[in-house]
Amino acid sequence: MNQPTSSQPEAAKPMAASNEPKPAPDPAVPPPAKSADDLLIAAKAEAAANYDKFMRAVADLENFRRRTVREKDELKQLATGRVLEDLLPVLDNLALGLAAAKQPNADLKSLVGGIDMVLAQLRGALANHGLKEINPAGQLFDPHQHESISHQPSPDVKEEHVLTVVRTGYSLNGRLLRPAAVVLSSGPEKKA
Repeated sequence: MNQPTSSQPEAAKPMAASNEPKPAPDPAVPPPAKSADDLLIAAKAEAAANYDKFMRAVADLENFRRRTVREKDELKQLATGRVLEDLLPVLDNLALGLAAAKQPNADLKSLVGGIDMVLAQLRGALANHGLKEINPAGQLFDPHQHESISHQPSPDVKEEHVLTVVRTGYSLNGRLLRPAAVVLSSGPEKKA
């Protein structure tokens, strides 16, 4: 059971011998020269390998382009589908309102109330998808959001502020879709 302690240093000796540096090659002896045919064969092999890598990279890029176009189309269809799903109840309610209006004993007050509710439903559905109304009545004119179609004098509204909104503008997620068409105040009427 007792192992001799002298065997431990002996086991370390072969490992130390393997770590000894190898003698450097003699600088007077040149490495074996390769023939021109060997160099040509090696260059052709390297060129073929590089061409293969190039063709694979081109194919990968084309596949990536096609996949990106396909994913973009799928995303557009998905987004459009979600908007249309939210608009279908509005279409249903408009059809019901039209059917009610065609009845011989249709009540105008209830029809107007129904159309008002459908309009609110439509606005809500569009707002859920990022559509925001631009209705700048009384605000300072902003050429980035408003389109001025004329000026009118007004004693109540400050000069260069919106007097009347002719057509409501809209933005989608912060991007202007249509500017609000407005009539601007030119201030109180100037006496000649």
